[in-house]
Formats: sequence, structure tokens, C-alpha cells
Amino acid sequence: MLSGKPVSIKFEINDCCLKFKSTMSTFTQILYHIVFSTKNRERTLSPNGRTELFKYIWGTIEGHKSHPYWINGVEDHLHIATHVHPSIALSDLIKTIKLSTTSYIKDHRILRYFNGWQGGYAAFTCSHRDRNTLIDYIRNQEEHHKRVTFKEELIALLNEHGIEFEERYLL
Repeated sequence: MLSGKPVSIKFEINDCCLKFKSTMSTFTQILYHIVFSTKNRERTLSPNGRTELFKYIWGTIEGHKSHPYWINGVEDHLHIATHVHPSIALSDLIKTIKLSTTSYIKDHRILRYFNGWQGGYAAFTCSHRDRNTLIDYIRNQEEHHKRVTFKEELIALLNEHGIEFEERYLL
């Protein structure tokens, strides 16, 4: 017994060795809404290169045993809706996305004026039942940003999720 609770442990014996078998698996459903911007919020994510960029990010996420639901953005930032595999640290995934896309963009010259990503990111967990609402929100970024700036959007998201911040650090 561990911590006063019974634990089920099974062993399997075959020709060469004794194998430990656990009866518990890992189950997660953590939907992340990830947001990050270009360096200095420069408007360098031109429409003609974004589709290829988003496809590359999609493959990067899948390559990390995770499931992307939607990726979109505008000239100065992007949004990702994704489930992240429990063995993957969110910060490591975002670091990989930023580093690999920077190389990809430069090597394939898909965004002529791209100068890198801003340090940091925003990430929020969302309920699975709100997945379609989140996807629609990300899908409609171009329309949304005809009315709202990125800074206004980020402040609203931080407030909505109860995250304290100092506006001077939002750049």
C-alpha cells in the first residue's frame, strides 16, 4: 500500500525476464490557446507566406506527439489551438516552434521581412467543450483585427483568464 491506498501491480514472466505491468494509464485533455508575436510586433507575417508557415507549425506540433486543432494569425502575431502530449513541456514545444520556424522562414524565404519572434508567449487552457468556439475565434483573426489591435486582444485574454500583468511589459 502507498499512502494508505491499495495499488494493483501485475508481473508477467516470459522466456527471458520478469516484466512489470502497471494497470494505470495517462489520460489528458488539455486544450491550449497559445499566442505569440513577431519581434517588436513587426508586421512581417505577410498573407502569402502565412499558409506555408502554419503548415510547417502544424507538422512541428504533430512531430511532438501533440494534436493541433487550428493555427492562424495576422501580420504581427499568431494563435495556435492544440492539445499537447503529456510528455511534452509546453515551453519546450513553443521554443521548438519558434526556433524551427525562424530557420524554416529564412531557409525557404517565405516571409521576406521576417526578423524573428518576440521573447515569451501567452498560453491559456480552455475547456474541451469550448474547442469549437476557440477554433472559430482563431479562424476569424483577420476579421477580428479590423476592430481590435493585438495589444487590446492580449490584454482582454489576460484579463479573461485572470492573469495579472503590468502593461509596460506587453510592449
